[in-house]
Amino acid sequence: MARVEVKTNTELHHMSRAGIITSRALDEAVAAAKPGVSTAELNKVFERSLEEQGGISNFYGYYDYPASICTSVNHEVVHGIPGDYILQDGDIISIDGGAYIIDPATKKQWHGDSARTVLVGNTSQARRDLSDITREALWYGIAALAHAKKIGEVGIAIEEFVRSETGDTYGIIEDYVGHGIGTHMHMAPDVLNYAARDLGPKIKPGMAFAIEPMLVTGNTDTTVLEDDWTVITTDGSDACQWEHSVAVHRDGLWVLTAEDGGASELARFGIIPVPIPK
Repeated sequence: MARVEVKTNTELHHMSRAGIITSRALDEAVAAAKPGVSTAELNKVFERSLEEQGGISNFYGYYDYPASICTSVNHEVVHGIPGDYILQDGDIISIDGGAYIIDPATKKQWHGDSARTVLVGNTSQARRDLSDITREALWYGIAALAHAKKIGEVGIAIEEFVRSETGDTYGIIEDYVGHGIGTHMHMAPDVLNYAARDLGPKIKPGMAFAIEPMLVTGNTDTTVLEDDWTVITTDGSDACQWEHSVAVHRDGLWVLTAEDGGASELARFGIIPVPIPK
């Protein structure tokens, strides 16, 4: 089993800065996602925000990825490349982006990663429901992390919520999962969105994870397009992704890619996120 990176509180503070830069850039991209706007324009908006904030894209150039966000529209599950596609009234689009900063003292990179789904214009109730359930599944996973002993408990919580609320209405993508995050964007361990026998490594203070459930309205079979990036559902059903980067520290939990550390959402679970101590 690969070693899971453990950060100091100072290092988690660097990650929090990267997380807020990511969050604010996503704010602008989400606000720009309207009918008539191209996905390439959303990428420009995100990049401009990173530049203004002093963040660096961790997507651009990653295994030669050609953009700073992923824009996955309708039946695209994840890793959609921004381009000429013009958003249409009724579309559902997941915008996934990240940023890193460099600690001037150590020269280490510290990363943030987050995704949001946008309902473009007048969307169908089915697409609104898909986004709502996926977003809520994310928060059930984060809430589970607050008390979990092993990382696999996050996936159990996500699947239990989805099944208890919707039965078999939605498929949970298993081929693409969450991950550890820190000095690199993708690190050990895998953070599953479903229950598995192996619960994975023990959770320790100083660990950080990107939790990112992806749900579909049909079959969970996927295929990758000829661009070698864009993942689509093989049956053409809609897909949705929501994601946050979350830190566990000695005094509690903090959502790194939320302005309030997740307080407004976690209050519903009786959880008060604790700011990372200095």
